[in-house]
Amino acid sequence: MPKVKKIYHGKLLNLIKKRQTLPNGAEAELEVIQHPGAALIVPFLTKTKIIMVRQFRPVINKYIYELPAGTLEHQERPHVCARREVVEETGYKATRITKLGEIFPVPGYSTEKIFIYKAEGLRKAERCLDKDEVMRTCIFSKPEVRDLFLKGKIVDAKTICALTYCNWL
Repeated sequence: MPKVKKIYHGKLLNLIKKRQTLPNGAEAELEVIQHPGAALIVPFLTKTKIIMVRQFRPVINKYIYELPAGTLEHQERPHVCARREVVEETGYKATRITKLGEIFPVPGYSTEKIFIYKAEGLRKAERCLDKDEVMRTCIFSKPEVRDLFLKGKIVDAKTICALTYCNWL
């Protein structure tokens, strides 16, 4: 097998197979999903209230609570994506965006890196959902977020990581 073999090329993702020599000298055959990355935003409406979305996820055929997030467009910088996505998904524009960290949600098989931001100084703006996005905004306090999490209502890994960065879980 060649070092890298393209299996699938899609609009969002690519799937490749590759052979790689590991640090211990062993050879591994990997199946890798190449992903452009994403930005996730924790939008603070006030110091004690955040905006989340309740979004329908057709892959798992259910609604889940999440923080707003979106895929990086070609050569888009993560903070630009964060600013765009917070407006698109919540209908609020942030005057301040602060980077909190980065995560690799599934490093065993994907290159996806998610950049996590905090958005503050929110002002009403025009919400602009993509046609395949089915969601509504929800405003929660810290105790309400913790309660949702403890009841198993927040199951999205990137959201759990971001809430942890903000000390909300």
